[in-house]
Amino acid sequence: MKIGLLSDTHTFLDDKIFEYFSEVDEIWHAGDIGDLATADALEAFKPFRAVYGNIDGHELRIRYPEDQVFVMDGVSVWMTHIGGFPPRYEMRTKPIITKWNPKLFICGHSHILKIMPDVKRPGSLCINPGAAGKHGFHIEKTIVRFELNAGKIENLEVIKLGKRAKI
Repeated sequence: MKIGLLSDTHTFLDDKIFEYFSEVDEIWHAGDIGDLATADALEAFKPFRAVYGNIDGHELRIRYPEDQVFVMDGVSVWMTHIGGFPPRYEMRTKPIITKWNPKLFICGHSHILKIMPDVKRPGSLCINPGAAGKHGFHIEKTIVRFELNAGKIENLEVIKLGKRAKI
């Protein structure tokens, strides 16, 4: 299963996203989508999973949950918007990770690209794809691609979309 992962679009979709995600099976969005038009464009392009973020309004909060928890190709996944990173998880996140112990934890919010294992949970990986939109303090727009295959996370790639335009 090929996955395209992004976060923090804040209503902006770089055209390159469609090029880089042309061969993925699903697109996952880790929150701060921005508006329904952004979600609709991604949903029309590929099967789409998302969580709402702190800037997302009522319409997006009705359509998408705060948390996506599922197993795909033998990989347990938890995606939420505000999560932190190992070992500095957010207060809400830490007890859920301890209880459920997902192999793949995905969050957004910080606009900081971060991919790292959780050494206290061997075999687990935390991914924050950074920010794909124009709003925020990040310097470069980033997205991530990877594959899930028989319980393994493979062929992980960071894709740089270019500098964030100053608004």
